[in-house]
Amino acid sequence: MWLPKRDGRDKPAMTVVKAMPNYYMRLMKRSLYVFVALAFVLSAAPAHGQSGDERYSIMRPEKDAKPAAPEPWLAPKYQSPRGTREHVVIPRSVPAPPRQTTVPPPLYVPQTGQVLPNLPTVSGAGPGGAETYQDRAARCAHQAGVYGAAAGDRNAYVGSCINQ
Repeated sequence: MWLPKRDGRDKPAMTVVKAMPNYYMRLMKRSLYVFVALAFVLSAAPAHGQSGDERYSIMRPEKDAKPAAPEPWLAPKYQSPRGTREHVVIPRSVPAPPRQTTVPPPLYVPQTGQVLPNLPTVSGAGPGGAETYQDRAARCAHQAGVYGAAAGDRNAYVGSCINQ
């Protein structure tokens, strides 16, 4: 057991062992304050990400290049390369041909035992307006949502509708 030494007074005398933690804590607090103050000072200084040396600038004009004239406020008037300024002919719009709608045959649903009619198809994205696989898949998925429970298993309905 450790007992403090007495020097004739009522208070115990500070020994080297006991004084050491106080000194260490004061030293660490001071160094922490200095470090925090230094961090604040250095963070306030501007950081330069580029050098001021113009030799390494990618925006520097090339050698033997004459200085560019200042840009005018208004753009110059357009001049046609072929001189067709007075001969502009706007073509007449051609109306799009009417879309062909065809109705595929009705579809038998084995789960419900019903025959459901297919919705009319809009001309597809295929050559000549033919319905592509993606058009058919979109139409069948839409029909499955329209018919709801009457279509039975939605996945089976979409699959049989696509493959008809």
